[in-house]
Formats: sequence, structure tokens, C-alpha cells
Amino acid sequence: MLSQGWDVVLTHGNGPQVGFNLLRTELAAEVAPPLTLDVLGAQTQGSIGYLIQQALGNELRRRGIRKRVVTVVTQTLVDPDDPAFHRPTKPIGRFYGKDDAERLQIGRGWRMVEDAGRGWRRVVPSPMPVEIIERLTVKGLVFQSIIVIAAGGGGIPVVREDDGDLAGVEAVIDKDLASSLLAQSIGADLLLICTAVERVALHYGKPEQRELSSMTVGEAKQYLSQGHFPPGSMGPKILAAIRFVEATGGEALITSPESMERALLGQTGTRVTGG
Repeated sequence: MLSQGWDVVLTHGNGPQVGFNLLRTELAAEVAPPLTLDVLGAQTQGSIGYLIQQALGNELRRRGIRKRVVTVVTQTLVDPDDPAFHRPTKPIGRFYGKDDAERLQIGRGWRMVEDAGRGWRRVVPSPMPVEIIERLTVKGLVFQSIIVIAAGGGGIPVVREDDGDLAGVEAVIDKDLASSLLAQSIGADLLLICTAVERVALHYGKPEQRELSSMTVGEAKQYLSQGHFPPGSMGPKILAAIRFVEATGGEALITSPESMERALLGQTGTRVTGG
């Protein structure tokens, strides 16, 4: 994409990394202060951003592409009255026995739920992203033809207090919805979502599975309401695509990393369009 002249903003997930860091802070709780989820989100943005920034920078140098790469530690504003704060549903971290789960509920105020017979896990809110705080910074860097890595893991969840100050909260933001909001905020032409499949499919994993090369926003909404795209897998990606296309009039493209080059040429992938 860069060799073809695209300006690129990269986002990424951080689910496994936050889980591992949460485990580290739990295991070290007797000797080091536990870290909150917003701080762990910031840590993973920095560490994953560093790895992408270095690897991409090295590859650009080898290919003779004179581009700079920078990581922006990004905050994402959420609504403190979002219903998600009253109904935490996002499981994170390790599994616990019932006694340990009860101790953590009392000692740390965690919400714990039994997870499919495998033990008890902490659940946290997953509120909707409202605003990307650093969006103008990202946009300014793009105008300078700098490759930006931003909104990692959906961004650091923050709320705006009565005096206007920002404060971190214990939550996890969906990375696809935050990426869509960032793309809308900076006026992107294309939202490209890389995932595990080359094309989106109806009846996924069943004998009647049917891959889609394109769908309109209306069709995407219909398939979503029919349950073709579960909340824990393709659902957030479809919703992210719908929101981007509706807000910008642009296109969204969903495909696998290996198929990205051909998808950009229209040879594969699933395009979501306005009509």
C-alpha cells in the first residue's frame, strides 16, 4: 500500500497481551502495586507499537521507501453512563477457583462470573467508543506523510469529568469499533479490516457456507440481525464497517493479511459499500 502511494494509519488488537500483563500484575501483587486496566492498555500500546514501528521501519529501509513511522499512545473517550458499566460482559485474565473468585470480589471489587465450567473469570465493561482524543494529532501526522500506529487495543478508555479533566477507567474497548471511529475522525478513504478469513461468509462453518465478495450497508445490517455474524467474532467488524460507510460514504474492506494485496485490486475480500 505504501509503495502504491497510500497514506496509512495502523491499528491493532491487544487482547492476549493485556491478559498476560494482567496475569503478571496479579502474580506480583504481593511485591508490586497492581496496575489498572487503563495503564495496562497504555503499556501494550507502547510495546506492540514499538515492535510494529521497528519491523515496519526496517522493511521500508530495505525497500528504499523513505517514510517515517510513529506510535501515538491513544485515549478513547467513553460515556460514563454507558449501560456497559452496569453490565460488565468482557472476560479477561486467568481462570480462578470459586474460593479465590469470592476473595477477589470482596478484596478488589472485581465482578467475577463462571465461564463454561472452566472456572471463574473477571469480567469488565466494554463501552462504546465516543471520541478519539488524539485524532487531530493523528490527522496532522498523516498530512506530513508519516505512518501512524494508533488506537491500539481500542485505545485507553477514559471519561471526561465535570471539570473537563480526563480520567482512565477500568474497561476494554472493542478494537474494530474504535478503528472505525478513528477512520471516520481523520477522513479516511478506506477502512481495511484484516482478520483470519479471506472473505466474510454466511452460514460460516456449515455445509451451506457462502462467501461474499460484497454487500451493501443494508444487506450487512440484515445479515447482522439474522445472527450470521456473532458478537464474539465477525459481528464487531461488520458493525465497524457499517458505521464507517454510513458516516463517510467511503468503503470498507474485510480480508486476511495474506490476501490484502489482491483484495485491494478487487480480486478477493469482502467490500462493504453504501448502495
